[in-house]
Amino acid sequence: MPSLTINGRQVSYDTGQTILEAARANQVHIPSLCYLEGCTPTGACGVCLVEVKGADKLLPACETPASQDMEVLTESPQVRLARQEALKKIVASGAHNCFVLNIPPEKWNENQLAMMEHPWHGALCPAHGDCRLQDLVVEYGVSIKDIEFKFEPAELDDSHPVIIRDFSRCISCGRCVAACNQVQVNSAIKPPKDLAEQQANSWLPVVDYEKCTHCGECVQACPVGALFEKKAFGRINGHEAEKVRTTCPYCGVGCQLWLHVKDGRVVKVTGVEEGHPNLGRLCVKGRFGYDFIHSSERLTAPLIKENGEFREASWDEALDLVAKRLTEIKEKHGPDALAGVSCARSINGAADRAADQGERRVPGGELGRGPGPGGQAADRDKGEARPRRPGRGELRAQHKRRLL
Repeated sequence: MPSLTINGRQVSYDTGQTILEAARANQVHIPSLCYLEGCTPTGACGVCLVEVKGADKLLPACETPASQDMEVLTESPQVRLARQEALKKIVASGAHNCFVLNIPPEKWNENQLAMMEHPWHGALCPAHGDCRLQDLVVEYGVSIKDIEFKFEPAELDDSHPVIIRDFSRCISCGRCVAACNQVQVNSAIKPPKDLAEQQANSWLPVVDYEKCTHCGECVQACPVGALFEKKAFGRINGHEAEKVRTTCPYCGVGCQLWLHVKDGRVVKVTGVEEGHPNLGRLCVKGRFGYDFIHSSERLTAPLIKENGEFREASWDEALDLVAKRLTEIKEKHGPDALAGVSCARSINGAADRAADQGERRVPGGELGRGPGPGGQAADRDKGEARPRRPGRGELRAQHKRRLL
């Protein structure tokens, strides 16, 4: 296996890896704002610069291929200075007022005050405390006093029901483009024509909603507060919320979620980057469809209908009534008169158990397995019966025979 030297330590790497990939594979920290794992690097942010022996200039680690016997320095004085300058340029390019929050407002300049008048800027930035740019400014000791803020109102897209696109905070890193075009492959965000256009901040990742699936992958990829969830705005900052890992209930894929919980309520959902099978990817329902959890319309107790009105009942009373009525129907009309319905938001295990229990408790029937009596349903237009679908027990027997 080929090897190179990083900060005096010899490490191995896989052929085809870049310096950044080789470093991270060997637990060496190289910061970046534009790199998105698994996507084509752009080198747009200029933060991952490293010193390579024999090179006449600093090289972007995300784009430079690792080579045998290469000698790399990731934290030399020259590298740290270059990163400081890159970060200053990025901070000065947008409305990043979080860096002056420890200064009394009466000492803010006109540009800093103008930022606060911009829509969605009256409260803390939604990325405050969980912002990659903020972290790097602190890590590299960038002095905000030396930065001349020039605030120019940028395009704002807050027409979407769940996503805000505030381009005044956009750093033109291109991560949202990579997330949309290369991860989700929706091609809803047009990339810049070239790197110069991207670095000059003259390009903005405007969305084509005709192609957008509203999955929010771009929001999760954004390293700053340019893209954020409308419903979560002002409800949490930084790491205030507790993260609880769970499985998405909407379909059988089993996507892994992080529930961001504050004061006992889910205020945001993100994908688990290292979690299989989705590796951080989510659909619109998985990422934004969590309002039902705290809906005031959710039932909190069983209801029994009497004389046309519903009344609350205990679980024992409700279950006794259900068992009694199902028994009566079965005895009068046979097992094929019974069917079961499982909630689409139930986990697969619960739905599977409901089907199993139904078939066991109703011998001779296919509870929830067929579209009608006897597993057949009449086609109203043609008057034909659809073929009976095999039940769970039959499918298992078929599968066992195939294995044997």
